[in-house]
Amino acid sequence: MVIKRVINANAQFLSGPNSRGKELLFVFKVFFQFIRGFRKLHFVGPCITVFGSARFKEDNTYYQQAYQIGKSLSELGFAVITGGGPGIMEAANKGAYDGGGESIGCTIKLPKEQHNNPYMTKFVSFDYFFVRKVLLTKYSYGFIVMPGGFGTLDELFETLTLIQTGILNNFPVVVMGTRYYQDVVELLPKMIQDKTISPDDQHLIKFTDDVDEAINHISTYISKNYKVRYKASWMLGER
Repeated sequence: MVIKRVINANAQFLSGPNSRGKELLFVFKVFFQFIRGFRKLHFVGPCITVFGSARFKEDNTYYQQAYQIGKSLSELGFAVITGGGPGIMEAANKGAYDGGGESIGCTIKLPKEQHNNPYMTKFVSFDYFFVRKVLLTKYSYGFIVMPGGFGTLDELFETLTLIQTGILNNFPVVVMGTRYYQDVVELLPKMIQDKTISPDDQHLIKFTDDVDEAINHISTYISKNYKVRYKASWMLGER
């Protein structure tokens, strides 16, 4: 089974040193996955990444919010990019798809939960989480984080770390679900008090429960700070 082999390959790589031949083969696999991702996503336009749980169903409030977010973003001209799976990812992709916009997925091969949703106009599949996370970040001009589990928290805090350290430009990060993320809201003042973050860092995140407020925050920030232009390369056969 292909998925099982991929998981075994990941586990083997992370379990310590392998033979030099296997390590070299791994590097080439990663290289070609990055190249495939770059080629696939280079001209998708300005994207907003939506993170969130794969486990929410259509009758869930957060699923419905993610759908509206995807649709509203597409109506503003943004491409919506997600992990391409079910739950929040499906909802955001479906909203963008129904809104007539670009609906992008960076999918991952997993034995459970992670089937591809049918609402993507374009997608690229990866074997490795870290490659996928780079692509979800690279093409995004803003991030909306819906309620989720360990993976969503990982994506939220890695994105914030990249912005805080100046590796990413200060792109807007909106966290939906003030009640769900109440512990994070309350943690920020404590971190400031203990000087583990600076007072300005709390402004890297906007917490809200209102879809319109989230969309307005994203669009206002980008319109004030960025002009996006694309230049095709005739050497690479791009138009």
